[in-house]
Amino acid sequence: MPGAKPILLGRPTPWLYALAAAALLLLAVVGIVAWLGPPPPRVVLMSTGAPGSDYALLAERYRTLLQRSRVELRLVPSAGAVENLQRLNDKRSGVAVAFAEGGLTSESQSPDLVSLGTMFFEPFWFFSRIPLGPHLEALRGKKLAIGQEGSGTRAMALRLLALNGLDQNILGLLPLSTAEAEAALLRGDIDGLALVASWDSKIVRQLLASSEINLVGFPRADAYVALYPYLSKLRLPAGVGNLAANRPPTDVDVIAPRASLIVRRDLHPAIQYLLLDAATQIHSSPGIFDQFGRFPAAQRDDLPLSRDALQFYKSGMPFLQRYLPFWLAVLTSRLLIILIPVAGVLYPLLRFAPTLYFWAVRRRVFRLYRELGVIETEVERARGTETADMLARLQRLDDRAQQLHVPLGAASILYTLRAHIALVSARIARGADRT
Repeated sequence: MPGAKPILLGRPTPWLYALAAAALLLLAVVGIVAWLGPPPPRVVLMSTGAPGSDYALLAERYRTLLQRSRVELRLVPSAGAVENLQRLNDKRSGVAVAFAEGGLTSESQSPDLVSLGTMFFEPFWFFSRIPLGPHLEALRGKKLAIGQEGSGTRAMALRLLALNGLDQNILGLLPLSTAEAEAALLRGDIDGLALVASWDSKIVRQLLASSEINLVGFPRADAYVALYPYLSKLRLPAGVGNLAANRPPTDVDVIAPRASLIVRRDLHPAIQYLLLDAATQIHSSPGIFDQFGRFPAAQRDDLPLSRDALQFYKSGMPFLQRYLPFWLAVLTSRLLIILIPVAGVLYPLLRFAPTLYFWAVRRRVFRLYRELGVIETEVERARGTETADMLARLQRLDDRAQQLHVPLGAASILYTLRAHIALVSARIARGADRT
């Protein structure tokens, strides 16, 4: 038809579809990042214990190991395991990690806490200046140091004394610190001292070696273990405290809870893995009560193990954290988690985008075909009248067709449309000439 213009060949992917694909990908990335949560914290608070205690000394070793991964483990002294649990249960305290011995809490009492496993035995030591029978009846009216308020020692001592029918009404129970209690016992100011501590405790070694102090055994240890499953029965060999003086003079049965590493349930998984890796380095060495590799152990005492701890005991550290620096491993793992689903979305988009675009172009061309069909019908009905108006409408339809941007693969259908428009225009023109 006269004045026909060339067809405009567009780029394979219009900006509108590219924008829609980008928006979809952005939504996918935002959703995944929200699901992943924040990155690991660089500072983690750990409630320890009294200065010089087992918990405090072990926490220093954890801090040193975590520093290698550029994570600061900030240590907060406490009275002991009971106060540690109080802080962990109080989210406002900021404390996320602490040691605690078994028997001090439960899943219902601490729903926001989980365990990373048991780390070591903490025997209950009972030292006395007087001989004691299996029922501890000789303690009536005596002065005993059972630890400060908030300590695991005090909680354990009160429980065991109550089992034997002893309480503060018939005993002088003193809330002395461990150092104060040792000094008072050696001076003779008190009659007994209760202590929950590991074999490596300096005070335990000193009191075992003393000829003036007796280690009280538990001949009915099996009964205690039956009543409280979080306890274990351990045997201390004769002479292990001082072979030259044969201290203790006989084998002694003691009872011991297991110390667990407790964390808040929302502590970042990467930090939990760092703590578990440090625990393996610190607690796997053999000791007087355990063989090499016994701890850390996937044992549940008061609280369930975290999902990350279960995975750690099953297969060890995550693959990336084994071979990459900590923060690089964390970044890489997060990128992989984001990129894998994004690639899953992007691939079908790229795969089917040309098909979808071609379908959209055909749809726009066919819409013009429908309009051309309407004009043809009106031409048949008009029978030569309103020729100028029909030609003007066809010209506008051709202009709209010419404005379509189509890829090379769809150019043929647009050429065909314009050819049909030209044919209809020619028919109208011939009809006008005959009239």
